[in-house]
Amino acid sequence: MLFSSRLTSLALTIAVIIGAPQAMAAGAAPAPAPAAAAAPANAANIKAPLPLDELRTFAEVMDRIKAAYVDPVDDKTLLENAIKGMLSNLDPHSAYLGPEDFQELQESTSGEFGGLGIEVGVEDGFIKVVSPIDDTPASKAGIEAGDLIVKINGAPTQGQTMQEAVDKMRGKLGEKITLTLVRDGGNPFDVTLARATIQVKSVKSQMLEPGYGYIRITQFQVKTGEEVGKALAKLRKDNGKKMNGLILDLRNNPGGVLQAAVEVADHFLTKGLIVYTKGRIANSELRFSADPADASEGAPLVVLINGGSASASEIVAGALQDQKRGILMGTDTFGKGSVQTVLPLANDRALKITTALYFTPNGRSIQAQGINPDIEVKRAKVTTEADGENYKEADLLGHLGNGNGGADKPTTKSKAGKARPQDDDYQLNQALSLLKGLSVTRGN
Repeated sequence: MLFSSRLTSLALTIAVIIGAPQAMAAGAAPAPAPAAAAAPANAANIKAPLPLDELRTFAEVMDRIKAAYVDPVDDKTLLENAIKGMLSNLDPHSAYLGPEDFQELQESTSGEFGGLGIEVGVEDGFIKVVSPIDDTPASKAGIEAGDLIVKINGAPTQGQTMQEAVDKMRGKLGEKITLTLVRDGGNPFDVTLARATIQVKSVKSQMLEPGYGYIRITQFQVKTGEEVGKALAKLRKDNGKKMNGLILDLRNNPGGVLQAAVEVADHFLTKGLIVYTKGRIANSELRFSADPADASEGAPLVVLINGGSASASEIVAGALQDQKRGILMGTDTFGKGSVQTVLPLANDRALKITTALYFTPNGRSIQAQGINPDIEVKRAKVTTEADGENYKEADLLGHLGNGNGGADKPTTKSKAGKARPQDDDYQLNQALSLLKGLSVTRGN
């Protein structure tokens, strides 16, 4: 399962990772078994003879390239390219990680890395933005999930591999880079950004209104579960009593550490299965269940999702949906439901290979389908119209008093209050309205 995380002793461990397709912030988490035991060979594969004809062809191709290619190519380069091709043609998420790539993976899973702050994938030969990371040059420049990156510094991206595009977007801190984007089939436009150190803040929380809390998770890192627990405790303290409702925002969250996703879901569940995985090798068979503790105190829950919600986000959303713990609102999720395992090799290299699929408690595979929200709410702009010159009964001269002795309530001019997240976020606004409705009907 693809996930973003901090690695503690990655050099000697396998990492199970969950997240959006190979991107600028992939993720990994240590697994319990050593690399040597992670991939026992299938007995049938041991007995199968090597394909000698194909091996001869491979050797012949190497010789022909070395003899006839326009520039000299050494054996090391040819062999590394062959390994990369071997992995990249398995599926979009398997890859050979050279020293630099492996180092970048470890940096990104620590929650801090250099770049623009964009999770990317490939669509129709173009590099596609899966989601911009909050508080990064990409998000501040207005780059959105679904944007196609058609050029990088004027060079077309069509036909490039995802890793080639990522390598071009990464570079010296402070150096500017121009991306040419296409949004919703419109005309191309340029966005110029400066590379920066990306410090991903995993969890943000605040009170939207008295009784209603908001938690946003931008990525699932090693400590995300712990941070969500602290956020829930702080919201409870700030409110002074049990919450009337909570909103968990997983929009544009590309994934992260499996264990963190399990911990987050467990904060809202008291029993039952959270997620399980199925694969060909024994170590890929995992099951995670909730414990009885309930950090959310059973408060009504709305989970916001969209097309940028991938993998770890889909695990949390799927678990909460299957367990009838929360209402999913927004649009369909990304559909990343496969498991990748990072196998460290010699010389600071590693393999990242797909080893399993994950399933929701009800046995749903999210792979290439995603999760459908319970209530579909598409993005929209919220505009506030000024009230007209309306008058109330209490404004009329000689009006009767209240029969129960209550004070008059004449027209008052509303004061412009402090801007709130729900004021210009239609989906969040709808989620809050739903929670208020639930609170009324439940008599809170």
